[in-house]
Amino acid sequence: MIKILCVGKIKEKFFKEAILEYQKRLSKYTKLEISEVEDIFEQNIENIKRKEAELLLKNINEKDFVITLEINGKELDSIELSKKIENILMINSNITFIIGGSYGLDNIIKNRSNLALSFSKLTFPHQLFRIILLEQIYRSYKIINNESYHK
Repeated sequence: MIKILCVGKIKEKFFKEAILEYQKRLSKYTKLEISEVEDIFEQNIENIKRKEAELLLKNINEKDFVITLEINGKELDSIELSKKIENILMINSNITFIIGGSYGLDNIIKNRSNLALSFSKLTFPHQLFRIILLEQIYRSYKIINNESYHK
C-alpha cells in the first residue's frame, strides 16, 4: 500500500480532479491512501513544525517505510525511483510518503524517515507537488510492470 501524508488541504477544484485521476490510475496497481493533517497557524515556526509533526506521527504505523520529501534529500530519476519502490515493497508492504507544510518538516519526522527524497531544488506549491508525486508513483508502477508510458 502507498500512503501519502500531507500538511494542508486541497482547495482548488482542478487540483482535486488531477488527484482523483491519478488515484483512479493507481488503483490498478496498489491501494492508495491520502491523509491530510491541518495547517498550523501561529507565529513561531518551530512550534508550527513540531505541532505538524505530532499530527503526522499519528498517521504513521510502526512498520511503515517512510519517505520524506525534502529539498535536500536524495535525487533519483524515474527509473531509480521505480526500482526503489519495487525493492521496498518486496520487504515492506507499506510505503508512506510525507509532504510537509510551508516551513518544512520537523526533525522528529526527519529522524523517523527511512529515505529523504528530493524531486528538485525548486520550491513547489504543496498542492501541485502532491500531483507531481502521484504522477511519479504512477510512472514507477508502469515501469515496474514493463508497460508503455515512461519515456
